[in-house]
Amino acid sequence: MIADVLTDTGTRMDKAVETAKDDFASVRTGRANPQLFQKVLVDYYGTPTPLAQLASLNAPEARSLIVTPYDKSALKAIEQAIRDIPNLGVNPTNDGNIVRITMPELTEERRKEYVKLVRSKGEDAKVHVRGIRRKAKDDLDALKSDVGEDELSRAEKELDAITRAHVDAIDEALKRKEAELLEV
Repeated sequence: MIADVLTDTGTRMDKAVETAKDDFASVRTGRANPQLFQKVLVDYYGTPTPLAQLASLNAPEARSLIVTPYDKSALKAIEQAIRDIPNLGVNPTNDGNIVRITMPELTEERRKEYVKLVRSKGEDAKVHVRGIRRKAKDDLDALKSDVGEDELSRAEKELDAITRAHVDAIDEALKRKEAELLEV
């Protein structure tokens, strides 16, 4: 029973770390990256649809991105959805077939804002991991009558080790993203 709780906790924490990495990828750096548009929802015939399902994204140059819609009638909606993305500062252009996005240069001030945003996302991820740990601790405490105190103590130490490893993974991803953002 203890092993099940720890396995489930590890799996949930792995998902939290992956979500944090995806969140970090959605913060732009100096380069055009299709992952920036991963969470963009386009109003396609009244239904919010992920951009990746409506168009292909290519980065032909370091600071430009080309969005080629599968359905040309969605061109205006795609352009509007990209324009509405907060914290991106891009102005897409539509030539009737594709949407071209040119990423502006990042100023030092903007880079520091992005670092703050990434740190905030990292802290949120750590809070989520600690919440998972708290629930697992409660589950282990519920097993107290079924298992001995020694087993419970060992399980709590293992839980702490799992939590520490996942928090360290978030910190490492955060450090990499900060370095990427501050790179000129």
